This record gives sequence, C-alpha cells and structure tokens, in this order.
Amino acid sequence: MEALGLDSPWLNKQDKQDTQNKAACGTAAASKEIHPPMSEIYISTDVESDGPIPGPHSMLSFGSAAYTADKQLLSTFSANLHTLPGAEPDPRTAAWWKTQPEAWAACRTDLQDPAHAMKNYVGWLKGLPARPVFVAYPAGFDFLFIYWYLMRFAGESPFSHSALDVKSFAMAMLRLDYRDSTKRAMPRRWFDKLPHTHVALDDAIEQGALFCNMLAENRAGAPGTTPADTTPARTTPPRTPPPGTPR
Repeated sequence: MEALGLDSPWLNKQDKQDTQNKAACGTAAASKEIHPPMSEIYISTDVESDGPIPGPHSMLSFGSAAYTADKQLLSTFSANLHTLPGAEPDPRTAAWWKTQPEAWAACRTDLQDPAHAMKNYVGWLKGLPARPVFVAYPAGFDFLFIYWYLMRFAGESPFSHSALDVKSFAMAMLRLDYRDSTKRAMPRRWFDKLPHTHVALDDAIEQGALFCNMLAENRAGAPGTTPADTTPARTTPPRTPPPGTPR
C-alpha cells in the first residue's frame, strides 16, 4: 500500500495533525537516543594551600573546571581566600612558595572571605546541569581541603563525601602499581598542550582535560596501556609540588 503524504486529499485535518504529532514524537525519541541527558559533570579541582591540612593551615586558592564526559568545558569557578584566623603557614610549604613568586602573587590578589566564597561555590555547583563529581590528582589532598571548607563555611557538600582520584584511575588503565602510576608513566596522548602553572584554575583545566582523555579511551574499550607500549609523558623531571602533597 502506498504511504499517504501530508498533502494527500485522503487525509482530513485531524489525520494530518496526528501524523505530524507522531513524526515530532519520533524525532524527539531519536534525539534522546543520540544525545542522552547528562547524568554527571566532572569537576576537576586544584587547591593551593600554605600547609598539608586545613585548620592549622589555610587553603589559599582553589579552581574548578566543569567538564562533560566528551571534554566540553562548561564553566569554571575560582577564588583566592583570606587565611583562617589563628592558622599559620607550614614552614616547608612557605619555603616552597618562595620558589614560585608568580603563582604566589596570583593567589594573593582579590582575596575573599572563605564563607562568602564557599557559599558561592555551592551555588555554582548546584546550577550545573547534572550531578557534580569531584575529580583531582591526588584527590586525597585537594578534596580534603574542599570538603573541610564546604562543611565549615557552607554547611554542605554537593559532592557528598566522594571524590574521583585520577591517579587511581591511571593505575587501573596502566595496569601498574599505585606508586608507579604517576604522570611520568602516563602516555603522551593523554596530555593536551595546556600550562601547569600552580595557579589553581590553570591546573584544574589541565587536569580536567587529562581526565577526559583517559575517560574517552577507557570508554572506547581500549585494552589498556602497559609499560611496554607507554611513551612517557615527560622527558624532564616535573616541578616539585608543595611539601605534604604527594603526586
């Protein structure tokens, strides 16, 4: 039987409307299949501090970059913070900061009250179009500060108490021991040409791109990377991180 077009004289007005509605529904369904709604957004975050733990020491600056799984950078958030009352810099960390004058200057401008910044941060996270997942390298350091500051100054954590550690993800993909799963062991193809400056937002963006590249390769069904087929990402030693921040 020949299909009837919308301009067929055999279709009355209601038939034409029903046909158009069905076509529209079919298009919407197909669109959903091709572009499924996001279930989560990856919040790559970097923290700069003046010591190894919050409370006795302060978070000086933090930056977050919100990425989709396909590496779309949706939004960013960053803030430089006043130090905590009664807190003191760790001597070793203070000595390290003296070797990074540009990064130090960048994190000591336009200072905000921690309560104001963390409440704004919660608002930013809640305004994103999917649930936020905290991502860091190493998550054990950065999430420690962010979670403490969120609970202390905003009274809640949109991340709950969970964080995704890039180094642990690399361990699984590289099939190496955890201590060996450093950036120097990662293949060059995982790294975009982005700066690592110890300015929180710069490093968060760089780290987020790294994670998304790893995620894409993992989801593509790649068998993983073993030491034999890894081209080292670095040919020179990386910058020394602040004391108390294992990388």
